[in-house]
Amino acid sequence: MASERDEDRNGAGTHARHPAEATADDQTGGTPTTEAAAGSGTDPTVEPKVADPKVVDPKVAAAVAAAEAAGPQHGGTVRVDSWIWAVRLVKTRSVGATACRGGHVRVNGERVKPAYSLRVGDEVRLRHEGRERVVVVKRLIRKRVGAPVAVQCYVDNSPPPPPREAVAPVAIRDRGTGRPTKRDRRELERLRALNSLKDRPGGH
Repeated sequence: MASERDEDRNGAGTHARHPAEATADDQTGGTPTTEAAAGSGTDPTVEPKVADPKVVDPKVAAAVAAAEAAGPQHGGTVRVDSWIWAVRLVKTRSVGATACRGGHVRVNGERVKPAYSLRVGDEVRLRHEGRERVVVVKRLIRKRVGAPVAVQCYVDNSPPPPPREAVAPVAIRDRGTGRPTKRDRRELERLRALNSLKDRPGGH
């Protein structure tokens, strides 16, 4: 009778583990789920986080905001030669102005002068250094910025650049670029020397 009361107090269907069973459980380290989680070092029910490619670096975002603040106010415009220089499509503003005068810059399909006023949403086409750039204006800025900030100011729809081997070096300067510098002359002489070697019998 005493044993039956003890069993009732401990709860129906419960019993003490056999020492052998306890030893086996201790060696295995618990249930399979716990063991798998401990072995992987992560919670199996939580998916790993993946970096969002659309997230902009805070430093870049701050630089973009500063560039916009230095630009025109809402509804304002920026000269096309100034903008293509600011977003690093050309190396200098004078090169941008020269490209406009030479008919190498089009806005919404029309050739424009250096003083043409750009607006957000305009499509700018630029032929420069043997490549065509096609961009849509997202932000209007006047000050030149770094490359990570520049790409945040437009949508790049440019065709892929031609393969490097398909671009043959030619010792010809664009019209309106002024007198060549010493560095330019050395480069021209090097290209002429290469071309003269190719023209010789047996040249490659």
